[in-house]
Formats: sequence, structure tokens, C-alpha cells
Amino acid sequence: MTGQTTIDTTGPGDGASPAQTERAPATGMRGHPWLTLITVAVGVMMVALDGTIVAIANPAIRDHLHATFADVQWITNAYFLALAVTLITAGKLGDRFGHRQTFLIGVTGFAVASGAIGLSDSIAAVVTFRVFQGLFGALLMPAALGLLRATFPAEKLNMAIGIWGMVIGASTAGGPILGGVLVQHVNWQSVFFINVPVGALALVLGLLILLDHRARNAPRSFDVLGIALLSGAMFCLVWALIKAPSWGWGDGRTWGFIVASVLLFAFFAFWETRVAEPLIPLGLFRSVPLSAGVVLMVLMAIAFMGGLFFVTFYLQNVHGMSPVDAGLHLLPLTGMMIVASPLAGAAITKLGPRVPLAGGMAATAIAMYGMSTLKAGTGGGVMSVWFALLGLGLAPVMVGATEVIVGNAPMELSGVAGGLQQAAMQIGGSLGTAVLGAVMASRVDSALPGNWSRAGLPPLKPAQLDQASEAVQAGVAPVQKGIPAEIAARITTVAHDTFISGMSLACLVAAGVAVAAVLVALLTKRGGNAEAGRAWGTSDPGRLSE
Repeated sequence: MTGQTTIDTTGPGDGASPAQTERAPATGMRGHPWLTLITVAVGVMMVALDGTIVAIANPAIRDHLHATFADVQWITNAYFLALAVTLITAGKLGDRFGHRQTFLIGVTGFAVASGAIGLSDSIAAVVTFRVFQGLFGALLMPAALGLLRATFPAEKLNMAIGIWGMVIGASTAGGPILGGVLVQHVNWQSVFFINVPVGALALVLGLLILLDHRARNAPRSFDVLGIALLSGAMFCLVWALIKAPSWGWGDGRTWGFIVASVLLFAFFAFWETRVAEPLIPLGLFRSVPLSAGVVLMVLMAIAFMGGLFFVTFYLQNVHGMSPVDAGLHLLPLTGMMIVASPLAGAAITKLGPRVPLAGGMAATAIAMYGMSTLKAGTGGGVMSVWFALLGLGLAPVMVGATEVIVGNAPMELSGVAGGLQQAAMQIGGSLGTAVLGAVMASRVDSALPGNWSRAGLPPLKPAQLDQASEAVQAGVAPVQKGIPAEIAARITTVAHDTFISGMSLACLVAAGVAVAAVLVALLTKRGGNAEAGRAWGTSDPGRLSE
């Protein structure tokens, strides 16, 4: 196949040692490590950008499509749900069929789904195509890591992952800025249309540059039952997290899905010990550093993604900023991640991951605590300090936890390891949105009636109170047309104070999660299997795949 070098190996059990037949190695651009990094970075940028660029567009989508606050949450949650359920399986597909192929399919499908969202005229269609975005993004992300792991020699892998992490961090943090410009000066649909040319560029570069690599021990079959069990377990878990805020954490449906998830995970674990080629060899988790890296990604995403969800509403609806201004106020976060990510890669190469990871999560905890002190009148300078500190803390975690997970996995499981890394981040994002959303809703529901009454405002009927509570959770003052200006001002003050109270509590919870992550970071160490990258060659850009 074009763009691929292969080694034919006798199948297991034939009694012969592997007989290797190689094609002539590719030359020129194809397979060049740094060009490979640029190529996968373009595709990864598209997916990472989409994780947060939508956040800044949520208010516009909410207004244009007449969506509820719950609908807006589903625009984010549907994406995370599809990603989380399929990432590990998608990584296995890359290990089996080659990461080049899955990467190219992923970028193409993601761009097409993005264009379909831009053409949608209902919230149901937007959510549906966000699911397809998640499915194709799941193919793309682990494949990118697998390609980097196979292409770069061990001594340069951390730097490559550092730049890869910089792209993810910058894209994630830069999403609100680009989203603000597009929403304010074009429309919310352009937030999705922009992925079409980016995806086309990634496809062209991939066809020209990427060289497929397959490990000698790459899987030859599929654990179909394992895929079904893991997908079902992940779906039940993430679905419970998404629905818990509306159902209630004490509701039988919430716990029904959680119990179903636990049972499916248990059955999955049992089955993996019985199948010849398991989806996830459970021996992977005997590596304490790898397991710690997975947990660390979950905790980091809870703090980061959960907190960022409310910050965009705080800037636009409480401070009254335009989408562009809101994005610009997040520039310190973006800039710090761009600067710190490659530096973190160099520091991790020199010191190992433990100290940078622990220090990064400590800085994240301090930043989230600082964000809990924000008020309606807080100036941009104070906000910039906390946003910059958050970017400084997140950068080494994005880079280091990725290296810990992928570097501690065998080469033939690099796709699965990449899927674990990304699945952990997506589960953390869903968990953060669900848990911190529940914290926000609980605080608003408990505080709003009292704040409303103390402000001397006319009492609300239960249905009116529910509607007001939903608006306040997004930082919106429930002011009806025709209300006198003095009453409207009091309603606005009550709404903003109540929202900030909920956001402050949510940020404190996120800070506590980050503190727990500091302890987890102390269990990490440099990837022991990163040296396997040397076996793939270190000088010839057209190196053989094993």
C-alpha cells in the first residue's frame, strides 16, 4: 500500500522464527519525523480546538436555535461521550490496521461532520453531528500518538510529545479566542466550517508524508466481546455523569447506570483474562506509573474542562464581554501553554516527569483557588494572573502524563495507550462538567430563593423559580421585558451574585481535585518502554515498520 513499509512475519505457532521480507525504505518527505509531527499536529489541532471553541459559541447557539441550558450542555457532552466510548477501540484499530490509515479516515470524517454541523438548523442535528465528530476524533487522536511513538527515537520523543502537547494546549486554550472572533464577526456556524479547510490540509499532508508503522506483535484479530463490554461500560458511566445533574445524584436511574457500568467493567476485566488477544491486556495496569498517568489525566481534565465551562459564561454574561473580548481575556492561559509546553518537554527529559507533574498540578490547584475569588467587578489584571498560572500548571501535565502513559506501554500497544490517554481526558472532561455542573446547580437552587427575597423582589411561583434558576446557572439575569429599570438592576445583581457563588464553589472543588492530583503525580516515572522506539530506527526517515 502507498505510504507503508511492511515486514512479513510467520504466524505464531508455526514453529519457525520470524522471517522478515522488507521493501525498500521510503525516501524524501515520507516518514520524516519532524514533518510527521507537523502533519499530525494539524489534525490534532482541529480536534483539540473543537473541544473548547464551541464553549464561546454556546451562548449564540443557545439564542439562535432557542435551546435550553441542558441542550447547550449536550453540545459538549455528546462530543465527549462519543470520544470516551470509542477512543480505546479506535486505538486498537490503529494498532491492527496501521495508524496512518486511521489518522486519514479520522481527519476526513471529522471535517465532514464539522461541515454538517454548520449546515444544521436544529439543536438535535447539531448534537447528532457532534457525536460523529467524536467518533472520527477518536480515530485521529490515538493514531497521532502512535505515529509519533513509532517515528521518533527515544531521546527525542519527549520533545516531540512536548510540541504535540503544546499544540493541544494552545488549541484548547485558544479555542475561545478564535471562537470569539468568528462568532462576533461571522456567525456561530463558522466555528465549525473552519474545520473543513484544516481537515483538508491534514489529509493532503498525511497522504504525502505519513509512513505507516506496525509493530511485529501487532494484533491480528479483534476482541469483539471485549469491545462491546468496554463500550457499554464507558457509555453507562459517562451517561450517568451527564444525566446526574438533571436526574439527581440520589435518583435510581443515575445509580442504575453506575451499577451497570461497574458490572460491565468487571465482566470486561474477567473476559480479558480469557481471550487470546485482549482489547486491553490487563498487565498494562501492573505498571504503577502508567496507571498513575491515566488517573492524573482524569483529575487534570476535571479541574480544567469543568472550570473552563463556567469561565466563558462568567466573562460574557456577568462581565458583559463580547465573544472576542472574552477570548482575549483568556489569552494569558493560551500564551502560557504555548510557551511552557516545549519547555516542559525539555524539563521532563532532563528531570523525569515526577517533579514537573507534581509542580504543575500544584500550580493548577493554586490557580483554581484564585479563580474561586473572582467577583463581578474583578479587573482583567487579576483574572490574567490566575489564567496564566493555570496555563503554566497545565502544560507539564499535558506533556508529562502523555509520555508516562504511552512510554510505559509496549510498542505494539501504542494505539491502545494513546486511546487510554485520550479516554482518560474525555472522561475527566465529562466528569468535570457533570460534577461541577451539579455543584453549580445545587448552590444556585439553594441560594437563589433567599437572595431573591432579601433583595425585596416580587415572589416567584415554583415554575418561574425553576426558569430563573436555569438562567442564573449560565450567568444570565432573568429580566423580563417591560420591567422597571430599578427592579431589573436588582434582579441582575442577585443573578450575578448567585452565579458567582456557584462558580466559586465549583472552582474550590476543582482546586481540591488538583491537590489530589499532586499526590498521584508522585507515583509517576519515565516510560520504561520508550527505548523501544530505537528499534524502529533513529536516522532513516523512511525506517522500516516492524
